[in-house]
Formats: sequence, C-alpha cells, structure tokens
Amino acid sequence: MTDAAADPLPLADPLPLAQALIRCPSVTPADEGALDVLQRALEALGFSCRRMPFSAAGTPDVDNLFAVLGEGAPHFCFAGHTDVVPVGDSAAWSRDPFGAEVADGILHGRGAVDMKSAIACFVTAVARLQAAGGPLPGRISLLITGDEEGPAINGTVRMLEQLAAEGLVPDACLVGEPTNPAVLGDMVKIGRRGSMNGVLTAAGTQGHVGYPHLADNPLPRLCRMLLAIAEPELDAGTAHFQKSNLEITSIDVGNPASNVIPAAGTARFNIRFNTEWTPDSLEAWLRARLDEAGGAYELAVTCGAEPFLTAPGDFTAMIVDAVADATGRRPELSTTGGTSDARFISRYCPVAEFGLIGQTMHKVDEQVPVAALHDLTEIYAGLLRRFLGLPGGISAGTAG
Repeated sequence: MTDAAADPLPLADPLPLAQALIRCPSVTPADEGALDVLQRALEALGFSCRRMPFSAAGTPDVDNLFAVLGEGAPHFCFAGHTDVVPVGDSAAWSRDPFGAEVADGILHGRGAVDMKSAIACFVTAVARLQAAGGPLPGRISLLITGDEEGPAINGTVRMLEQLAAEGLVPDACLVGEPTNPAVLGDMVKIGRRGSMNGVLTAAGTQGHVGYPHLADNPLPRLCRMLLAIAEPELDAGTAHFQKSNLEITSIDVGNPASNVIPAAGTARFNIRFNTEWTPDSLEAWLRARLDEAGGAYELAVTCGAEPFLTAPGDFTAMIVDAVADATGRRPELSTTGGTSDARFISRYCPVAEFGLIGQTMHKVDEQVPVAALHDLTEIYAGLLRRFLGLPGGISAGTAG
C-alpha cells in the first residue's frame, strides 16, 4: 500500500470514501491508488485484506483486492470494480472528472455511478451494522477488481479461480453495477444475455465487371447468407429473458473501384442470446443456415459472455424487500442490458446486481445525487441484515 499514514476516512457516511475513490484516476488498467484507499477503509473496520495481482501474456497487469470480515457461514460477498472508462474530451466536462466535487447535492466525477460510489456504500453498510453493536455472524467479503472495464481477463475470473481452490466461494453475491433506469429501486438484474461475435467471409475471384464469366462475384452469395441468418427469429424469449437477436454490424469489401468484381466480402455480426442457447448450439444453427444458403464461406465466432440466470427465490426476495424498505419501491427483476462480471460469479454462487441510476454512466459529467448514496447504503445494510439473520432482517434461508 501507498500513503499508509493518510488520515482515516469517516465511514459512517459513504460520501467521503466515494470522493476519495473518484479522485484516483483509475482508468483501466491503472489503479492510481484506488485499491489503497479502499484497503485502508476496510482495515479500519477489521477486514483482512489481500491483494491479488494477476498477469497474462498479451494483457495488462491488473491489481485486485479481496477483503473478508468474520468467519464461517453464511458468507455474503459484495463485488465490484474500481477501474473506470476514459473521460473522453475532458474539456467537455463542466467539472474536473476526477475532482469529486459536490454541487447542489450532486456528486460529480468519473466513477460516481459506475461504480465507485456503490463500493463506498458497501463499506458504509458494514460500518453501520457494526455501529449497531453485537457480533456479525458469518462472513462478509468484498471482491474488487481493476479489470472490469477492460479485457476482464486478470480480474474477477482469476480471483474466483484462486478463491475456489482455497474454499472461499461465497454463498451469494451482489454486484454493485448501476441497474436502475430512472429512480433508485426500479430494477434488480438477476441475469444477463450472452454475447457472440461472428465474422463471415465469402470468397470469389476478382475480375472486370464487363467480363463476369471470367470472375466469381462473392457478394450475392454473402447477401444470401446474411439474410439466411438475420431474418429468422432465433427464439420467442423465455419467462425471464427477451428474445435473442442477431444484428449485422458491418459489411466490408475494400473495393474503391466501380468496375471491379471484388475477390471477397466480409460481414460482422453480434448475437445477444438467452438461456435457450449455448455457444455450441448457436454456432451449429449458424452453420446449418449458411450451408442451406449455398456457397463456400468461412465463419469465425467468439463468445464474449454466456447467459446466466439467478432464478427468483429467497436471495432475490431479500434484495427486493431491502429495496422496498429503503425506497418504498418493489423493483423489477430483469435480465436486460449488457454484460458484467456477474457472468463469471454465476458459475460459483447465486448472484444479482443492484446499484445506482445508470443514466450518466460512461458519459461526460457522470453524476449521482448524494441522497442516493445514503439510500443505497441502507439497501445494502438491509440486505446484509436479512442474509446474516440479524435483527431487523429475516433468516438467510436458502440463497437460491
């Protein structure tokens, strides 16, 4: 750790810690002291903290933090990331993107929504439970990566592999990603669709457009194949997921001449798919449709994320009840949106996502009302009370 002599932060209020984290310009994969700030706060509450740096060939080195308080069961984990996306045009910001300024009750800065403020709320929720007195049964942990906004190779995936080998898999996990579309309490994410990228290439023979018999134009064939995979409905959706969809994102020929038949054409597409599919079954469907369309082709697919679902049950009910107690709203259980590190955590334990309002995430002038931090802290504290069976909550039951 650096700057070990720094004054301790007041942890009864999430704002000072959120500001301290935002002031670290931790654009992926840089840390810039963010994990040091967080570690000091957690150690002040009695957490045992462990840095987990990982590296792999061709990827940036990433530092991560695992912190645990207590022992035994049940084991509840808060997960998140201290890395942030670039600010873009800094001149377009109305305030310093790493200044963490509060104006008119609004906290400004990169990471204010996604998701340094939520991490501060994790910590303050634990501090408030400790302030209520009495021992905390079981374990509370924080799994914090510096690699969520980047390749996501040397962060949560590697941490979970190591923790699983050591028998430290939690019983349930909440990821603090911004999940609410309009107001705090709108939405809990209980799953996400998978994402597959495809590159389809049709090859032919270049030639003069006036002598087509001497050439082989691959583009009509490419168009037929694209229609064959883009027009059919992949599925009708499920009880928890919207329909899967395939979107063509690019068609490239690289031919500036109007009198030349090109030698090849390449198309790119993305499929967002629900639990009706696996990567293997989806690739098999693609190849069958392309074969039916006729003609030679090359297809390369990569799966960036598999779909997952935490079925509604005791765990999701605890989240909903905690949100309702703090906000008066009973959130929708949703699987919409992009991907998050919850897709990796789902391989080990039930996981859901709940955080702040996402309207300004990744945008210029990212911001959050300070009042929302206090409400989110109460939601997290309420969830902990329920899961750990503390007064004011309900028994943890089965974390399904």
